[in-house]
Amino acid sequence: MASGDELVKYITERVVSYMETPKEERRKQKYKEPWTVKWFGMIPFGLSQWGGRTADKRHPKRRKIKMRNLQD
Repeated sequence: MASGDELVKYITERVVSYMETPKEERRKQKYKEPWTVKWFGMIPFGLSQWGGRTADKRHPKRRKIKMRNLQD
């Protein structure tokens, strides 16, 4: 674990960089993560990816069109 001096240095650097940036720029930098990620982590993303692949297996024409588009 970091020593106390390193921790104070890190926190000081973060506070100084925060104070030096204009308020408008800080507002632009904010990123709000989707509630699904906040509550459930990567599980919804994994399920959506898995569901996308199974949909392609059920519809072979869709899979062929996607493959053809990737080759172009």
